[in-house]
Amino acid sequence: MQLTRADWTRLVLLWLGGVDLRLTLLAVPPLIPLIHRELNLDEKAVGALVSLPVVLFALAAVPGSLLIARLGVRRALAVGLAAVAVFGALRGLGPSTPVLFAATLLMGLGVAVSQPALPALVRDWFPTRIILATAVLSNGMLCGETIPTIFTTPFGVLPLAGGDWRWALASWSVIVGASALGLVAVAPRHRPSLSMPRRWWPSWRENQVVRIGAVMGMASAVYFGTNAYIPDFLDQSGRHNLITPTLAVLNGSQLLTAPAVAMWDRLLMGRAGFVGSAFLMAVAQVGLVLTPGAGVVAWAFVLGFSAALSFIVVLSLPPRVAAPGDVHRMSAAVLTIQYAMGFVLPLVAGAVWDATSVAALAFVPGVLGALAMGWLALPLRISPADTYGKTPAL
Repeated sequence: MQLTRADWTRLVLLWLGGVDLRLTLLAVPPLIPLIHRELNLDEKAVGALVSLPVVLFALAAVPGSLLIARLGVRRALAVGLAAVAVFGALRGLGPSTPVLFAATLLMGLGVAVSQPALPALVRDWFPTRIILATAVLSNGMLCGETIPTIFTTPFGVLPLAGGDWRWALASWSVIVGASALGLVAVAPRHRPSLSMPRRWWPSWRENQVVRIGAVMGMASAVYFGTNAYIPDFLDQSGRHNLITPTLAVLNGSQLLTAPAVAMWDRLLMGRAGFVGSAFLMAVAQVGLVLTPGAGVVAWAFVLGFSAALSFIVVLSLPPRVAAPGDVHRMSAAVLTIQYAMGFVLPLVAGAVWDATSVAALAFVPGVLGALAMGWLALPLRISPADTYGKTPAL
């Protein structure tokens, strides 16, 4: 079936929504050395700055499901993106650590509210093209992780902001605000499946959600942890000039996962994608620590690709296996578990660094997390037929 003009409009909106979920969050790592020096943060605080929105993803996923049940998917997403735009801009309001953390927390709340709505839109708008819509959504999220790492420093937003990290952070919120307005103005308003769903409490025991969330939680912890600590690790090892290319490659390599999945759809069946990516993530982190010079960039490529692979597998699960009207509930359960784990590990890594003063040891929790992810994923197996509410063979 050929895509209509309305289908293309929805795909563009899904892509922009995915970009907005990560754009303001990943604008922070390139600016960490500047923020670190000006506000005199220790490594635990640096880890908290990057992972604070992540804990909100966990705590607010269930309220996000409730908001979708009360307002509908489109309106809940618009409210969430508006919060991301406003509080993402306010993070730099004055040279104040409390303001930075408070605004970051509220920005993360907006992302958390928006996030369960997007898989529900995938199911609503493209019930027979879930893989296509998920690929577009995931590509948008991965682009949202890549764009700020490339265009913040040393060229792009920071120079245009006069070298002020506050204005650099606020600049990215303009894109999010425009997307929220576009979503309200253009998104279809009368879709039968967008009627307010009655159920909102997550389906914790359905389709082994806990195991899926735990597996993805390890992958998220590794991803956010490495984004948080690579800048200071390279800065302290005399490779400050490699911060931007390493972060750019770490996040940019994720864009190659969609073509890889298209060529070998077995990667979406669960076990192959999860176990393979877990092994690659563990090896890549060891390589990041032990490889001198510019070799760190090559390992960042491997790490980014493998982390994104596991992300796409999980993102496709709720629309494929949840019952109609329950996608937001399953998504909320997976996201709660996933991001609770994704918050804790970077903090542990920062505490290890502070306690030992050995930068390389900050990556040990990530290596252990990747190995645990592979072990937890061993029982997973999802066949292509397990879609539209059928129980997968997990």
